[in-house]
Amino acid sequence: MPSLNVFEQDAFGVISLADAINAIPFTPGLAGQAIQWNERGVSTTSIMIEQVDGTLKLLNPTARGGNGETKAKDKRSVRSLLVPHYQHDDAINADEVQGVRAFGSETEVQSVQGLVNQRLAEAVTSVLDPTLEYQRVGAVKGVILNADGTTLYDLFSEFGVSQISTIDFNLDGASDTGAVRGVCADAVIASLDELGGLPSSGLLGAFCGKTFFKSLLSNIEVRNSYKGTPMAQVLREGYIMPNGQKMYGAFEFGGIVFMAYRGKNGSTPFVGDNAVHMFPLGVPNLFRTVYAPADYVETVNTVGLPRYAKQWMSQNGKRIEMESQSNPLSYCTRPRVLLQGTTT
Repeated sequence: MPSLNVFEQDAFGVISLADAINAIPFTPGLAGQAIQWNERGVSTTSIMIEQVDGTLKLLNPTARGGNGETKAKDKRSVRSLLVPHYQHDDAINADEVQGVRAFGSETEVQSVQGLVNQRLAEAVTSVLDPTLEYQRVGAVKGVILNADGTTLYDLFSEFGVSQISTIDFNLDGASDTGAVRGVCADAVIASLDELGGLPSSGLLGAFCGKTFFKSLLSNIEVRNSYKGTPMAQVLREGYIMPNGQKMYGAFEFGGIVFMAYRGKNGSTPFVGDNAVHMFPLGVPNLFRTVYAPADYVETVNTVGLPRYAKQWMSQNGKRIEMESQSNPLSYCTRPRVLLQGTTT
């Protein structure tokens, strides 16, 4: 039978456990599926974001061999954001290790590793991944919240910009006047104008609350646009994303890919029932996630990983204390492109 001494072996050190927890496949929520996140590790617990307030400038023709035009230097501002720390604590009791048998060719280390990996997988799928998804939805909305509903970062305030006024889609209209498509066009133009010269797909993505999405599906203008066309199948079966992945509860209308968002924090939905949050698709580096190192001596000044894990003997010797943690910060580099809408 394995004893608690097995945890003193290298297989259960910080490096080995970090390898194990990062080998667990990431299960993305809708924000992780629909958006291309630029992910990187950093060696500090805070990041410096430099904002360049630049605009496009067209050049006039000049004589060959003569002087060219001089472009005014962009205004720059720098701000520091502290990367939040998320930690989940767990424990393996002595009787749990005692009940683990080494079957067949398994060694004691291998059999106990299976128990440890099971606990790490539970922490990843039930705590760490949902926390990252919640943070990323906040980045899409422009306001990142903590689990208790308090504000972690208001990206509009951090970048010194204001959010464009809430858009009313007025989906309760009883006639097909083209008004909804017009609202969509205004939203697309308003968001893409804020990109300046950055390339994009020309489409917006939109995370919809359940009431908004239901109202959109039943809107007569939307239904008439798809009725009698091959695209009617899209409303029944789902939408194919640019990466080839099929996503149910999503379709394109008026230059916007509307996606029903179902995640909740307890009883509070990530996206309000009557709300929709829109963002440009296909913009390089628009959304970013950085990972800071863990708060361990072993990881000081190292490049951060998405997840970490560590274990140690409890003071009374009755169990092995375990923790898994992640230190991500997700944000939008141009918050002004983020739009919010509602339905009346």
